Amino acid sequence: MTEPELRSEIVYTFDGRELAVHRLGAGRPVLLLHGLFSSAQMNWIRFGHAERLAAAGFEAIMPDLRAHGASAAPHEPEAWPPDVLVRDLAALVEALGLTDYDLAGFSLGARTAARGVVAGLRPRRLVLGGMGLEGLAGWAGRAAFFLDAIDRFGEVRHGDPTFMAVQFMKSMKVDRVAARLLLLSVEDIVPAALAGIAMPTLVLCGEDDRDNGSPEALAAALPDARLEWVTGTHMSSVTRPELSEAIVRFLSGP
Repeated sequence: MTEPELRSEIVYTFDGRELAVHRLGAGRPVLLLHGLFSSAQMNWIRFGHAERLAAAGFEAIMPDLRAHGASAAPHEPEAWPPDVLVRDLAALVEALGLTDYDLAGFSLGARTAARGVVAGLRPRRLVLGGMGLEGLAGWAGRAAFFLDAIDRFGEVRHGDPTFMAVQFMKSMKVDRVAARLLLLSVEDIVPAALAGIAMPTLVLCGEDDRDNGSPEALAAALPDARLEWVTGTHMSSVTRPELSEAIVRFLSGP
């Protein structure tokens, strides 16, 4: 059996900037959004998640979010209007002609997916990975942690609370100017707006992951959600095969 081939393309978003989009497989489209400072390659391809989805009959469509991977990382403040990632997501859905599709995100990708649905996107099913209620409704505190890591980037040492974040930024060669502007562009979701996320939703989180608050509270706040656990912390759960195995089960179910 021939292994599916990874295809990459450039899509121009609402303001003419480039988004790199990577695809694997053929079948029902599932749009996969990676986490903060990560990329499609790191989040979805490296640990086999896209391959498992492709083997199950899906087409994994994986953009590099603005300021990540091979996508544009502009330094001009005007390139970062409020909710810019949500606007990019809506533009991508339109540019790819997606009408009947599923949507999944991890961490920043999950909050972008959720906010995209609140803004009007209508995937058939939704997966929110590595996310709790406070990560959607209390972004300011989470953003402050990463802004501090960026601002003290050169002086952070082992034992500092931001050490792992800084090391990850270094390994991913993050553009810190663009990343800072991105963090300031992200908007909160008013908890009452979660009632508008009416499609079946899987809240999927590591057993030791509370980085974005309570997954239990998030699942309880959504009209049609179920909660499932995988092994690990926020950083390690995304490396586990159980993550994509759970996504496949959920998207393949009745």
